[in-house]
Amino acid sequence: MDKLSKAIVKYRHLILVLSVILLIPAAIGYFNTRVNYDLLYYLPSDIDTMKGQEIMLKDFKTGAFGIAMVDGMKDKEVSELIGEMKKVKHVHNVLWYDSFDALGMPKEMLPGDIYNKFNKDSSTIMMIIFDDSSSGEGTMQAIEDIRKITKHKAMISGISAIVTDTKNLSEKETPIYVAIAVLLSIIILGILMESWLIPVLMLVSIGFAIVYNLGTNIVFGEISYITKALAAVLQLGVTMDYSIFLWHSYLEQRGDSDDKVGAMENAIKMTISSVLGSSITTIAGFIALCFMSFTLGLDMGIVMAKGVIFGVIGCVTILPAFILIFDKPLLKLRHKSLLPEFNKIPAFITKHYKPIIALFIVILIPSIYGEKNAAVYYDLSLSLPQNLESVATQTKLNNEYKFGSASLIILDSKTKENDKTRMLKDLEKVDGVEAVIGVESLTSGAVPMAFIPKDMLSAVKNDKYQLAIFMSKYKTGSDEANAQSDKAEKIIHSYDKKAMLVGEAACTRDLIKITDKDFKVVSFVSIFLILIIIGFVFKSISLPVILVAVIEFAIFLNMGIPYYTKTVLPFVASIVIGTIQLGATVDYAILMTNRYKYERRLGHEKHEASFNALKVSMKSVIVSALTFFGATIGVGLYSSIDMISSLCILMARGAIISMISVLFILPAMYIAFDGLIVKGSKDFLKK
Repeated sequence: MDKLSKAIVKYRHLILVLSVILLIPAAIGYFNTRVNYDLLYYLPSDIDTMKGQEIMLKDFKTGAFGIAMVDGMKDKEVSELIGEMKKVKHVHNVLWYDSFDALGMPKEMLPGDIYNKFNKDSSTIMMIIFDDSSSGEGTMQAIEDIRKITKHKAMISGISAIVTDTKNLSEKETPIYVAIAVLLSIIILGILMESWLIPVLMLVSIGFAIVYNLGTNIVFGEISYITKALAAVLQLGVTMDYSIFLWHSYLEQRGDSDDKVGAMENAIKMTISSVLGSSITTIAGFIALCFMSFTLGLDMGIVMAKGVIFGVIGCVTILPAFILIFDKPLLKLRHKSLLPEFNKIPAFITKHYKPIIALFIVILIPSIYGEKNAAVYYDLSLSLPQNLESVATQTKLNNEYKFGSASLIILDSKTKENDKTRMLKDLEKVDGVEAVIGVESLTSGAVPMAFIPKDMLSAVKNDKYQLAIFMSKYKTGSDEANAQSDKAEKIIHSYDKKAMLVGEAACTRDLIKITDKDFKVVSFVSIFLILIIIGFVFKSISLPVILVAVIEFAIFLNMGIPYYTKTVLPFVASIVIGTIQLGATVDYAILMTNRYKYERRLGHEKHEASFNALKVSMKSVIVSALTFFGATIGVGLYSSIDMISSLCILMARGAIISMISVLFILPAMYIAFDGLIVKGSKDFLKK
């Protein structure tokens, strides 16, 4: 450590020059990393719904579809509009009445129930089929082009339209997220710390680390929009602790001496040894997300873990260089922190530790119940403002046409026509089914299959597979839609065991099943990893249980609050927030426990050691938690994307709850379980 710290201080100017130069390739990497806005893309590739999408792309050259609605236009005008839409790049086809002109079948000859499903008063709907995937750049651009050329007369709904609007909104808001997080962090740190300049230098050095992290994402090819939106904010909030520790260590080492070089060398050594354990626990929390079969967890976990590593490196290289170079203005701009000296609170807690533990148990029970029963939604459209075009169109379709979702049925092409006809009729009897449409149902026997033009037939049938459309009145993600998908699959499998139900409703049904399992896996893995790491750091089997219990209490309370406030959370929040809160705030508990161990080794009895540990650690924990709170709460309140807003609000509230839990409950735990801590830890009292 001595050689490393001396080298960092000696070559501080070179470090800054290299740091600035490295921003160039990092920025290039950032701007060339594709962003994925379709969360359903992260479902496992081996499930039928995802296999079906591959079949659609490979065998039918159609990867996505949407329902377009046109109101107040005559048939001739609609037909002309469709002609313009078909010219748009990546539009494979647009299915409407004129699709049957080649059959010599006017719309009046269509079966009445089918006709009524696609017409209400002055409006009509059509299906737009794209030759790219649901979240492909081609599909999103095609939707934008259709909106332009039709002057928004053709209102498009469906997952691809939602993905397109999510992309536009996210790209607009993400830079503002960073600006809000930086501004609030500067204000909080400027008030709570001892210098007006140090928060700026901290944020600049962390900014370098954030750019490196985001730039190196290019090796993955793409990241999710949630990861992109949260990575900078979360990295700032989580790694700020390390910068605060370095600064305080530097001030302590500097004292009244003019030897800034020696002070920084010692500060770097102290920071590396101190943050090693806490950073590893944070990384472990993020790595736990990688165990999700819903691979959004892998996407977020790797990027966030990588961000912590870059944050630690930046803290002990870039920040020391800044501090040494700006040493004089830093000292001139020092001021008294507004945080008072805490004496009464530690005294109160150590005196009343028994009632505090009793209160902990009382609050824990309803918190666990609330966490287990909090409502969660899976419909991605609910994450967006309801006035967005794709969401508003979906609402209008649902109200006017009782249209909630559309799916495709993929069957073996060798399935007999009679069997397929019976299957379609069986599906029509399922509750909530608005229409099941195959070529057979559209012609209704009026035109023999042999007379159907080959180019039209090839769009729904080839040597391997044939297709049918499954339309439901139930909204995606609802219990009714999930039960309907299950029942529909049983029916189609009775005619073809390898048949697949493909579409947003079926994907969302699978998402619910998969993420329910993922939540349990991630919770177990994160707790297990952090227990092992804390146990190794403290050489103890009792301390890890106590520390994790305190943070888990904070997580249960945080996640239980939505149940009592009747707040419905996006599914992603319920899976990842516990792991993020555990990994990001267990540092507070580790910091205080290190001090408690130090006080006990000095010979202080448990009450005095607990008092001293709390008094010394209180400011650091409060500054760290409030910075994390500031970095996330502003984004949570500003973002109009509920997936982002909910996560940030939960993280902000979680930071405060974890802070209170560590400051009040953990010292009480030290006193109550001191004997267990000493006996369950190796050489706990030895100096």
